[in-house]
Amino acid sequence: MSLQRRSAVARRVFPAALGTLSVLSLLSALPAAAEPAHRDARPLAPAPRRVTAAEARTDAYLRSVHDRPTALRDFFRQLPKGGDLHNHLSGAVSTEYLIELAAEDGLCVDTRTMTAVAPPCGAGTRPAADARTDRAFRDALVRAWSMEDFPPGQSGHDHFFDTFGKFGEVTWRHRGKLLAEVADTVVRNNQSYLETMVTPASDGARELAARVGWDADLAALHRKLVAGGKLDKVVADARKEADDGDAEFRAAERCGTPRARPGCGLTVRWISQASRGSSPERVFTQLALGMRLAEADPRFVAVNLVQPEDWDSSLRDYSLQMRMVGYLRTQYPKAHVTLHAGELWPGLVKPQDLRFHIREAVDVARTERVGHGVDLVHEDDWQRTARTMAARRIAVEVPFSSNAQILGVKGADHPFTTYRRYGVPVVLATDDPGVSRIDISHEYQYAAGTYGLGYPELKDLARASLEYAFLPGASLWQGNPTTGGYRPVPACRGDRPGLPVRATACLHLLANSPKARLEWRQEAAFAVFERSHAR
Repeated sequence: MSLQRRSAVARRVFPAALGTLSVLSLLSALPAAAEPAHRDARPLAPAPRRVTAAEARTDAYLRSVHDRPTALRDFFRQLPKGGDLHNHLSGAVSTEYLIELAAEDGLCVDTRTMTAVAPPCGAGTRPAADARTDRAFRDALVRAWSMEDFPPGQSGHDHFFDTFGKFGEVTWRHRGKLLAEVADTVVRNNQSYLETMVTPASDGARELAARVGWDADLAALHRKLVAGGKLDKVVADARKEADDGDAEFRAAERCGTPRARPGCGLTVRWISQASRGSSPERVFTQLALGMRLAEADPRFVAVNLVQPEDWDSSLRDYSLQMRMVGYLRTQYPKAHVTLHAGELWPGLVKPQDLRFHIREAVDVARTERVGHGVDLVHEDDWQRTARTMAARRIAVEVPFSSNAQILGVKGADHPFTTYRRYGVPVVLATDDPGVSRIDISHEYQYAAGTYGLGYPELKDLARASLEYAFLPGASLWQGNPTTGGYRPVPACRGDRPGLPVRATACLHLLANSPKARLEWRQEAAFAVFERSHAR
């Protein structure tokens, strides 16, 4: 479905979805049209949520502009939205900027496949720079490198994933410039934090994996990787690569100068991705590298597995890869884990492949977050998995647009409402916004229009994006905020965000916890936002 058509659908359902808020609003209350067919009598439902007067006024404003597209879009852009926790750097960059980078680097385009290739431009190719003056060529590149104009009603699975191979020659060269473009977009959408995925020291990891080879004894394989400092050498290469990217980013953003761009103020952390379609030895090496890197360098926080979950090799090795992650967690307990799991749907894979992916990510790999999690209700004993996720506070990262484009799953078919009803933390994310041609504000607007969310529910989704981020330090919130509500810890209960902090204990918390600091900053932003939208 095109961006324009999706926006039109959201506007059509918005008036019916947003009713008058009562003083007590259940987080799990949803319109009947969005209720999934699968139910269970024992979900860990969130507690009632008390709505403040400022929240009620802001919600009233939101309902008042439901039929004014420009005002509605401005509301969602200005809404403080915390962080984006599921973001692939190469897929997050706008296609137009990728084309410009290709032109700057003198790259060529294979005119048959529309794939960027290294120069010189021989037969069957043309300079990427031609797109600066040839509008038809530029438009063709945009369509080939993104979901622009993809026919509605058709499966975008292959086209979506094929884009990465088409522009891959562009993205590996400029991590810092890519981050600068993405960071500015994130800040313009009123977010303060970004976790984005990259493949660190890709060549070094591939060479090390080939040299060590495969060993089904994971402990023995790990010993081979670290023996003689081999893995540490790749870690050092990855850190140097990050240093170079940081320098390029700062130069592109003009950080530290009077003309610094907005992205300089964004807090960014890296997630190391492993290619699940690769050989077992390479996957294990990439995972070990990412986890060792996360313990050695605070810029890196976690690992993830990427590439289509439905590929033959991905399906064949899925359980093995969960065991890999589970083992490596015992060796690198300080490294975080978030996993693409359940990015599947009936018809895409055989029924038996829908039965266990999220469960094994939770039970075997002991992931701390789940990416996508779309096939939840098609898994065996999915209610137990949902209750486990709620009890262990395992958040699910939900990128609505890519789920619709890749899997065709949207609206009532999506398990968004089921996760919320079971008390599973939910965070909205973009996935590959450059490829999808969306931003995080679009995802929040889609959620509100499709599932009948008022401002208080949107506010708590934004809070969750920082609460379940891999930020160090204690939280600003007491207990389990998903099921118990967002209540400040006693140290800060007497202070008001946006005003000077007076309590010594609260000052101490904010000084020593990067997580609490960003959460407090977001609460101050909410206070300003609510004042500006009071009627």
